[in-house]
Amino acid sequence: MLYALDFFCGAGGMSEGLLQAGFHILFSNDLSPDVQKTYMNRHEQLGFVQDVNTHFHCGDISKLDSEFVFEKINNLTFFDENNKPPEKIDAIFGGPPCQGFSRAGKRRVDDPRNLLFKEYLRIINEIKPRYVVMENVQGFNDTKFYDFVGTTGNQYKNGMTAPEILLNEFDLIGYNVLTPQILDASNFGVPQKRKRAIFIAYLKDEKMPKYPTPTHDSNSALTVADAISDLILPVENRPKKLTKYQLESRKGRTPTLSGYPIEHSGFQYNTELSNHQHLIIERFSLFKEGEDGSNVRKRILEEGIDLSNKPHIVKHCSEKLSLEKDEIIRKFKNNDIDNDMLDALLTKKTIRTRLCKNSPSLTVVTLPDDYISPFEDRTFSVREMARLQSFDDSFEFLSKRTTGGPRRKLEVPQYTQVGNAVPPLLAKAIALEIKKALLG
Repeated sequence: MLYALDFFCGAGGMSEGLLQAGFHILFSNDLSPDVQKTYMNRHEQLGFVQDVNTHFHCGDISKLDSEFVFEKINNLTFFDENNKPPEKIDAIFGGPPCQGFSRAGKRRVDDPRNLLFKEYLRIINEIKPRYVVMENVQGFNDTKFYDFVGTTGNQYKNGMTAPEILLNEFDLIGYNVLTPQILDASNFGVPQKRKRAIFIAYLKDEKMPKYPTPTHDSNSALTVADAISDLILPVENRPKKLTKYQLESRKGRTPTLSGYPIEHSGFQYNTELSNHQHLIIERFSLFKEGEDGSNVRKRILEEGIDLSNKPHIVKHCSEKLSLEKDEIIRKFKNNDIDNDMLDALLTKKTIRTRLCKNSPSLTVVTLPDDYISPFEDRTFSVREMARLQSFDDSFEFLSKRTTGGPRRKLEVPQYTQVGNAVPPLLAKAIALEIKKALLG
């Protein structure tokens, strides 16, 4: 049996990949009670019961130590005289929260989340697993730290990058580190372009592992249609034949303790759709596949657009601009428009993008209204986003569906759980290489 721990586990994307690769997760940790509901529900579904054969701890990693972790592991009733707790943990996996390193939004050098990888190193140093995997966003690689003190007390000069510090820190606590790599989930059977920085470390007396070899290239990468065309509404618009990926998602990839996955039984979780206003639906219809808000704005400014079949947009623009409806239609059709008219026509949310059905998805994010479906004038359901991440259909996301405003700092709703997750198939590819090294 190969035993692993999963820190910053979130809803369980990394854990799904570990289980698919054949690891038994003895201990997992995350700060959020919202993800705890999802994570524990899924693991009970798979046969992993709290304090019987696994333990989930909801709390701050900075308050954890190895004594607590091993106490929880050694007290699992799963272990007895014939099945003793491991003397050494085979592998620790973790992805410290990435918002502080992200290139997608404003980056702050003093963001406290930037220091969570130091806590990850501390717990690794205390537990001393044979292998370590750390996952983070690309922005981690060029983040610089100032007045940084390492887990062993080593002080680093200002302006050193996170990878430079990480490599030295691992060396100081007895680990070799493979040259960090950027892995794209679309190269490993995930229908999504999602690039992540991966660090693999191993104790200096252990066999050197490898990074996984891509199984898909730009020509064979799975597409949005491959992933979710069977979820199109109305039902009669769905293709008659399921893709291999859709069949696998329904049948299940993650085994239960009995060895068999949980098959989709006809009911699918998390399929609720947003109830968009007519104005919003018509605005979504302005987007062509692959266009974001800026592209739409530029195209309409250059070419004009026929709004004669979009009554709610025409009414809105008429009221905003104090012009007759016929005048609105005429001006937009004849390209007699300016920025004020475009401001009335479109929202200021230029990042919103309509995905291409015949390409992999863009990186799945935590906000449900950032992407428009290529099949319908609407945003995606939680299940569709989960499919793009490579979660099984039997995986149910719990807690609120979405949230907003100040609550986003406290709550982790379903969309955020999906967007923050490591794609299970990417995690599986990495975990299989660690397994190969462990089995020698």
